[in-house]
This record gives sequence, structure tokens and C-alpha cells, in this order.
Amino acid sequence: IEADVAHVPYFAPPLWPTIPTVVTIHDLIPLLLPTYRATWAIRAYVRLVSLAARRASLVLTDSEASARDIVRHLGLPRERLRVIYLAVDASYHPVAPEARGEVLRRLALPDEFLLYLGGFDHRKSVIPLLEAYARARERLQGLPLVLAGRLPRKDSAFAPDPRPAIARLGLEGQVYLPGWVDEADKPALYSAALAFCFPSAYEGFGLPVLEAISCGTPAIVAAGSSLQEVAGHGGLVVPPGDVAALSAALVRLASERTLRAELSDAGLQHAQRFSWKRTAAQTLAAYEQAMRPAS
Repeated sequence: IEADVAHVPYFAPPLWPTIPTVVTIHDLIPLLLPTYRATWAIRAYVRLVSLAARRASLVLTDSEASARDIVRHLGLPRERLRVIYLAVDASYHPVAPEARGEVLRRLALPDEFLLYLGGFDHRKSVIPLLEAYARARERLQGLPLVLAGRLPRKDSAFAPDPRPAIARLGLEGQVYLPGWVDEADKPALYSAALAFCFPSAYEGFGLPVLEAISCGTPAIVAAGSSLQEVAGHGGLVVPPGDVAALSAALVRLASERTLRAELSDAGLQHAQRFSWKRTAAQTLAAYEQAMRPAS
């Protein structure tokens, strides 16, 4: 099969490309976070694909934060990088109370809550979120926390099971664990939450944050990677791993209705910057640039 350009949508381009090649590097998690490169095989793989990425015609990435990491750690010239944001589909919008009530009843969740939705590996900072919630419990006046997502099969340093921490912190009955949430139910879940809490220490983009603000739900995110970029003015930003700051942010969004409304409006406006149509157009432009002869 003959082709004019190849697009490798993951951090694994060919070492010796024979046609113009575009590679997408979503993030540098395997390179920057020691937990993700624990074995010699993973370390060797990361070195190999890093070398291959330098030989690609163009590198695409999901955020300015990831672009900075790629320049700094892979030594790629900035002019060979293109930041192309991801997006969410039209189903992510504010859901009316009647429609979201059906989803909440089916998932056995309360009418109001703080929400986390995502994975449970260590960088997601779910245990610090639980500690922040425990610190704030009296000021939250009984407002529950929902941790949605598939729970780890076993407790480990890489993916801590939140249930032991819930027991240790005395949070039984205050933290709900609905497990995996179907894609069709997510907009209603986001819309019902007073705030979306996503204090991950590192993300190449952070799609759940965009999903949340597209539903009009203010976010709490950690500084230091792409999350502040994705949330825009639709959220509060806390230092990564700062339990006290995260606890204070939980209380602010739970208790300050005016602040929630302001962040919700700002988040909905910011979310309009992201569209799959724009993503597709920018990706096509990257292909066209990669096929041009080098001057």
C-alpha cells in the first residue's frame, strides 16, 4: 500500500521512516514519572521511542504543557511541534434536573455531591483527595464525595485502593463508590455535581476536566501539567499534593454559590474553544505540512 504520509497516533513511531511521518505524543508520563518506568524493558522502550520521535517529520501533542515537556526532555525543536487540543462530543452539556435524577437513582447516588471520575493510579491523587475531604468534613456539612471509576483489583503502591483509606479516615457512609460509569451517564453525573475534583499530579490533557466544564460544573485541578490549561477560568487551581489547599478549595466550592455560578459560566465559555472539527482541521494541516519538501 502506497501512502503519502503516515500518522502514528501514539508514542511509537518507526526508527527509520520511509515516508513523511507524523507522531502524536500525548504526554511524557513513561519518561517523567518513575512509577511508570520501573522495569528495564520499559526504560529501554522509552529510550527507543524517544529516539524515533526525533526522526518524525512533525510531532503533535495535546497541550502546551506537554509541548514544553517534549522540548525540554526530548530536545525537539519547538517548530517541529504542533499543539492540537482534544475535544468532547455534543452530549457533554448541562443536563436538566429531571434527566439527571434518573441516572442518580439508578447509580444509588444522592442529589448533591462532590465528584471525582477517573482512574486510581497513584498520580491521580485520589488518596490526598480523601484526606482533604476528611479534613473539611465538618465545614462541608455532610456533603458527600463520589469517587467514580473502576476500582483497582488489588491495593498497590501503583494503584492504591481507596477503600482502606476511607476506613482509616472514618469516611464510611460519606464516600460513594459507584464503580464504572457508562459514557451515556457521564453528562448527567457531571451536571449533578457541585464541583468536579481532579487533583491529578500529571496529565497530558485531562479529558474529564473538559467533560465537566462542558456540563457547567466547576473544577478543582492541580497545577503543574495541562489541567489548568484545560480548565481555563472554569476552575480553582491548587498546588499538586497540597492537602490543605485542596481541602480549602472543596469548602469554597461547596459553600460559595456565587463562585460556583461564576466558574460555571466561565467554564462553559472556555469549553467552546475545543471542538473535534477544529482538531480534525489542524491535524489535516499537519499532514499537509509534513508532506512538503524540506526547504
